[in-house]
Formats: sequence, structure tokens, C-alpha cells
Amino acid sequence: MKKKNEFNYFDAFINQSNYASVLAEILRKTLDSFDASALPSKLKEMHEIEHSADLAKHEVMNHLVKEFLPPIEREDITKLSQDIDDVTDSVEDVLIFISMFNIKKIRPEVHKFAALVEKCCKSLADALTEFKSFKNSKTLKSKIIEVNDFEEEADRLYIDMISNLYRTSTDPIELMTWTEIMNRLEACCDSCEDVADIIEEIVLKNS
Repeated sequence: MKKKNEFNYFDAFINQSNYASVLAEILRKTLDSFDASALPSKLKEMHEIEHSADLAKHEVMNHLVKEFLPPIEREDITKLSQDIDDVTDSVEDVLIFISMFNIKKIRPEVHKFAALVEKCCKSLADALTEFKSFKNSKTLKSKIIEVNDFEEEADRLYIDMISNLYRTSTDPIELMTWTEIMNRLEACCDSCEDVADIIEEIVLKNS
């Protein structure tokens, strides 16, 4: 029987993923109504959220160190917590690079990618909510597949974006900066898929 004050790792994973979802929403809204002069305040807002996400990850690790018998293997808790944190970092990275490269105007296709990143992060949060009751969940598998589907859609969009970039520009600075930003956007969905994969592995090991 669980103690009332017992730390719940599954709730902690959901909490971590919610930070990524919030950042993805901020990213999408920032790019949709892009104003380069507002970037410093948006970056500050995002960094504060990312810092809170880091603290949430450290809380998981601090409890794990003292845990006698965790609900799943320690290595799986560590990897899952770190992988979720990587999603948060990857979303923040997109805006960091846009600011770092002094971007003044957002390419049209980037708006679609930012919306896809938001969907992917929210889908991952849904999957982690189902993961809390993975032994009885009827929808966890479909949620994992949904994350994978979004990642595949991101792969296709990335290829189209890069192809279009190199067909429409010969400016080396523009090519370098936008290639890097598009790489960062794709990394967001790749990171979500990494989390979905470890969830699936944990379920298989504990079934």
C-alpha cells in the first residue's frame, strides 16, 4: 500500500513533459506573430520554464537516489527523465538559434513545422499520462504510434524545407542559418520519438 507522501515518478514524468508542451506552444505563437525586438523577453520566459524543467528532473534524481524499491528499473527512470528533459531543451534551442542568427523574418514553411512540434509535444504528454497506468491502459500504444507518426511527418517536412531552401537561395549565410534552424526544429520531434521509444521499451520489460 502506497504511503501518502510517496514520490510518484509517473506524475513527475507527466510534469516534465508539460514543460515541453508549454515551451512548444510559446515557440509556435512567437513565430506566428514574429517580432525580432520581442525575442529577448521571449527567450527569458522560455529559459525560466526550462530552468523549472531542470529542477523537476533533479527532483526525480534526488528521490531516486534515496529510493529503496522504485516502480520500474532505476536506469529506465534515469533515461526517461533525461530524455524528456532533452525535449524541453530542444524546443528552447530553436528560439535560441533564431535569436543568435539575428533572424528578422520567418520563412513560411517554418510556421508549419512549429505547429507540428507543438502537436508532437502535446501527444507525448498524452502518452506519458497513459504511461502512468501502462499495465491497464487501452490507448497507450496508439499514443506512442501518434508520436511516431508526427516524427515521420516532421522528417518529410524537413526534407521538403531543406530542398526548397536550397532551390530558392544561393546566399551562403541564409543557407547556413536556416539549415541549422531547421535541424533544430527536426531535433524537437526526434527527441519526442526517443521518449516514446523508451516508454515502449519499459512497457515491454514490465509486461
